[in-house]
Amino acid sequence: MSGHGITGEAGEIGGRVLPGRIGVLGLARSGRAAAELALRLGAAVYASDAGDSPVLRQAAEAIRGLGGEAELGRHDVDRLASCDLIVVSPGIPPTAAVLNDARIRDTPRISELEFGFRYLASPVIAVTGTNGKTTTTSWISHILRASGVEAPAAGNIGLALSEVALRESAPSWVVVEASSFQLANVETFAPRVGVLTNLAPDHLDRYPSVEAYYADKARLFERATSDSIWVLNGEQPEVRELAGPAPGLRYCVRVHSAPEAGELGGYVSADGMLTLRTQLGDVGLVRSGELRLFGEHNIANALAAALAALAAGTPVAAIRDGLRTFAPLEHRLEPVAERDGVLWINDSKATNIASTRVALRGMDRPTVLLLGGRHKGESYAILEDELREHVRVVIAYGEAAGIVESDLRGIVPVERVDGPFEQVVARAAALAQRGDAVLLSPACSSYDMFVNYEERGRRFAALAREGREVGNGA
Repeated sequence: MSGHGITGEAGEIGGRVLPGRIGVLGLARSGRAAAELALRLGAAVYASDAGDSPVLRQAAEAIRGLGGEAELGRHDVDRLASCDLIVVSPGIPPTAAVLNDARIRDTPRISELEFGFRYLASPVIAVTGTNGKTTTTSWISHILRASGVEAPAAGNIGLALSEVALRESAPSWVVVEASSFQLANVETFAPRVGVLTNLAPDHLDRYPSVEAYYADKARLFERATSDSIWVLNGEQPEVRELAGPAPGLRYCVRVHSAPEAGELGGYVSADGMLTLRTQLGDVGLVRSGELRLFGEHNIANALAAALAALAAGTPVAAIRDGLRTFAPLEHRLEPVAERDGVLWINDSKATNIASTRVALRGMDRPTVLLLGGRHKGESYAILEDELREHVRVVIAYGEAAGIVESDLRGIVPVERVDGPFEQVVARAAALAQRGDAVLLSPACSSYDMFVNYEERGRRFAALAREGREVGNGA
C-alpha cells in the first residue's frame, strides 16, 4: 500500500499511531470497510451490529477471515469497553443505547469518514449540505475523471472512505459526500476543497433541533487554513453564517443574482450562460439548456461542481465537457418512463420537505405528486406555494398519509391510498392526464415500506414502465 507509507514499527502508519484495539459499531458497507482497514493496518478489531441479514453475515465472515472478531444481533459493551477507539457507522444514532452505556462513555469515538481520512494519502474535495450533495459529488468526480484525473466519489455516496484508503495506490483526488451524521464525529478531517450546497431543516427525527443539525454541518470548517478553498451557496445567509470567518479562498454560487462587489464564484449571465468569476476575470462555460439535468437547483449544482473542479486544477475546456456530458442520477429527478403523454419521474431521494420543494419548482407540467412514507417531523403545509402552482392532486400514502392529508386540507386536492405501493402507483396512473407528470418526491423516509429510498425508487420505476393504461382523470 504505497500510498500510506506503512513502514517501521507495527501500529504506526504514515506517522499516525494506530490504537491497539478498535471497536467498530455497524457492519454495513462503511463499518465493514473500517474493520478491514484497521485489520490490514495491524490493529485488533471487535465489530458488531444489532441486526442480522445475509449481507451482514457476509461482512462478519469477511472480518473473521482477516483475523477480527465480529458479532451480529447484539453489541457486547464489555468488549467495546476494552477498545482504545470506537468507529461508529453513520446509521447508528447518538441516542442508541450502546453509545450511551456508562462503560464506554469515556472511550474515544469517531466516524468511519474520520477513520478513513486518517489513513488516506489523497487530497479531498468534500461536499455537504441538505440537498444536492450526491449530484454535486458525482458531477465533480465525473468532470475530474473525464479530464483524465483519478478521482473516485466516496463517503455517503456509497463507497466508504476506508475502502479508498485500502487501495494499493492513492488516487489523485477523492470527492467525498459528507453527511451531518459522518461529520458529527470528526477530529482531523480537513478537505482541501469544501462545498456547502445549501441548508434546510432535515433529520429532525434524529436531531433535537435545526441548530444541532447545522452544528454538525459546520464541522466541515473546523480545520480550515489559509490554503483551504470553499464553494458556498452565496444566496443563502445561513450558509455564509455557518462558514463564519473560516480562513481560505471563497467562491460563491449564485443562480438568481449577480456576484457582489469583489466576490469570486459562479453565476448565470443574462443570456443564460453559466459563468465563473475568477481572479483572472469572467469565463463562460455552457448555457443552462446544454445541461442534461433540469431544474434551477441543478444549475446551482453545476456551478458548484465547476468551481470545485477548477480549484482542483481542471482546465476550463474539460469542465465544459464534463458539464455537458453528466447524466441524471438514479432517484434524483430521474425520468423513468413516458407513456400516453405522461412523464414519470423518480425523485425517491427527496426524503425531506426542502428536496420536494426543489423538485416541484422544477416541474413544467401539471403534476400528480406521490407524497408519503415515514414522517420526519416537518409540516407538509410548508409546500403550499409550490403545490398550488404545480400540483393537480397529491396522493398521500404510507405511515405519513394521515398527516399529509391533514396538513394539506384546503391547499390542494389530496387522495389517500392506504394499500400497498402498487395501489399507490396504480391510482397515480388512473389520475394522470395527457401532458401531466407523475412525480415520486415523497418528502419522507422510505422505511415504512422499503429497505431504503433506492428500493422505493426502483419499484416505482418498474411499475411506471409496466405500461398500464392512463386514465382520463375521472
